[in-house]
Amino acid sequence: MRLEPLTQAHAEPLIDAASDGELWHSTVTIVPARDTVADYIQAALDGQAQGRELPFVTIRKSSNQIVGTTRFYEIRPHDRAAAIGYTWLAASAQRTAINTESKLLLLAHAFEHWRCNRVELIRDVLNQQSRAAILRLGAKQEGILRKHLILPSGRVRDSVVFSIIDDEWPEVKARLMVKLAETRP
Repeated sequence: MRLEPLTQAHAEPLIDAASDGELWHSTVTIVPARDTVADYIQAALDGQAQGRELPFVTIRKSSNQIVGTTRFYEIRPHDRAAAIGYTWLAASAQRTAINTESKLLLLAHAFEHWRCNRVELIRDVLNQQSRAAILRLGAKQEGILRKHLILPSGRVRDSVVFSIIDDEWPEVKARLMVKLAETRP
């Protein structure tokens, strides 16, 4: 797996990835459909231009195929903090080592290059699969933001806040490395 900076040129491959499982039907995360992918990418690029976001596509090395996207957002250099989110993977890439490796790369960048004090992961309270995966990373659940967001569907979302702090990073990193080693042939 590798991460590559997101560009508008990734629109069609992202549609292909989202088509694997018709992910745009998700009620717990926002995945672009053909008619919204350009705006989805542009919003991420605008956030990057403002220094608030750093978006990537997720690529499966074995096939060089784009299988999803992820990004840093709410980047706060003064506080040495950032959030990781907007993560989604094609159905065929879910429950594989791809997400674990992606999180390892992002967290290593945040803690070892940016010297972050904390990294947040904020998820829909209804997204049990993502919440369980975040806990398996070694993140700590901090609380629930009630009526946090209004989704495009109009549903008012409660969000669960998780974090990993710099003191926890060595243990989290070791756990992720072991997990990845166990999944490699």
